[in-house]
Amino acid sequence: DRVPDVNVLPDIISTVEFNYSGELLATGDKGGRVVIFQHEQESKNRPHLRGEYNVYSTFQSHEPEFDYLKSLEIEEKINKIRWLPQQNAAHFLLSTNDKTIKLWKISERDKRAEGYNLKDEDGRLRDPFRITSLRVPVLMPMDLMVEASPRRIFANAHTYHINSISVNSDHETYLSADDLRINLWHLEITDRSFNIVDIKPANMEELTEVITAAECHPHQCNVFVYSSSKGTIRLCDMRAAALCDRHSKFFEEPEDPSSRSFFSEIISSISDVKFSHSGRYMMTRDYLSVKVWDLNMENRPVETYQVHEYLRSKLCSLYENDCIFDKFECCWNGSDSAIMTGSYNNFFRMFDRNTRRDITLEASRESSKPRATLKPRKVSTGGKRKKDEISVDSLDFNKKILHTAWHPKDNVIAVAATNNLYIFQDKIN
Repeated sequence: DRVPDVNVLPDIISTVEFNYSGELLATGDKGGRVVIFQHEQESKNRPHLRGEYNVYSTFQSHEPEFDYLKSLEIEEKINKIRWLPQQNAAHFLLSTNDKTIKLWKISERDKRAEGYNLKDEDGRLRDPFRITSLRVPVLMPMDLMVEASPRRIFANAHTYHINSISVNSDHETYLSADDLRINLWHLEITDRSFNIVDIKPANMEELTEVITAAECHPHQCNVFVYSSSKGTIRLCDMRAAALCDRHSKFFEEPEDPSSRSFFSEIISSISDVKFSHSGRYMMTRDYLSVKVWDLNMENRPVETYQVHEYLRSKLCSLYENDCIFDKFECCWNGSDSAIMTGSYNNFFRMFDRNTRRDITLEASRESSKPRATLKPRKVSTGGKRKKDEISVDSLDFNKKILHTAWHPKDNVIAVAATNNLYIFQDKIN
């Protein structure tokens, strides 16, 4: 029997995102589905559960399509999910595949109308001549239904694959980025968007870099950043010009000539950029490290954390098996005091910015029994291996944690390991 390639299974999780309150957690997968989990309220007789996350709603967001003009298949995989701040009883989220962004409304219904005049309870129309009195319909309780309905579809604006969507702090607009362009949309208008960044050269043979990620500033609706495959970040101000081809700030760390190698350019490509909640800092993830930048200092990051430095000697084999092109994401905790990102072998790393301590944890069924404490993991880089350490050569590069999310208020994290979602919380004494 042929073992199926793990990367083509439809239930591989491709994005994870908490909503603004942390009450809901959404995941998207390669099969175009969105699964939303809801935080269950704590119960007095089972306080140790501290509220678990249970499935709230599942719906098919995107279907596979075919572009007949270019003879290209458009896969249904969900690239990103972003929640909108809650304005009423319903929840709204944006989900995107490579080409089309959709705005979904998730609402609850626990009552139904009964006692219509023109139709029976089973929905059949009544003979109008037999209606002798008027009834006032009444709302009757029913089992809770969670409905997901598409409210807007934003299509046909991207020639290349969409890698980022980000809701603006004005809660009216959002941006979407592909390899060469960034567009600004209004949430109410689907038939047009404004192109705010275009790095496509007149001659594609002169192309030297692509856009890898983009995000709006959390408080200033005119400011956004985008990162590139060359390891640079550009901060743009929409007040300066309608087309933000000229950046306001340019963040780049000078390369150490002594450490230059064949792989330098590949591993310096930024796979994710995230503003801190305060808006003062931003964090970038490249292949081997996470960097924290102060928006007021462009020439170098204020903090650099090595994620898996022990892989530097393995770059040749990681290039051959294409792992060197993996796009790891990163996230802040609610108070911006800690950051988290993923690695291989189902390991994920957490860094405390105040104490500069870091920890490696593993998300796997063997090590993650419900309510068991996670043990720190260590990787041995050569020499004599200690009892609890794992050798670099025995790391499984098919088990990778690319997508993680941190609850906006509590110490609760969500970690996607291939087709499993793990939710961890700090232990209460």
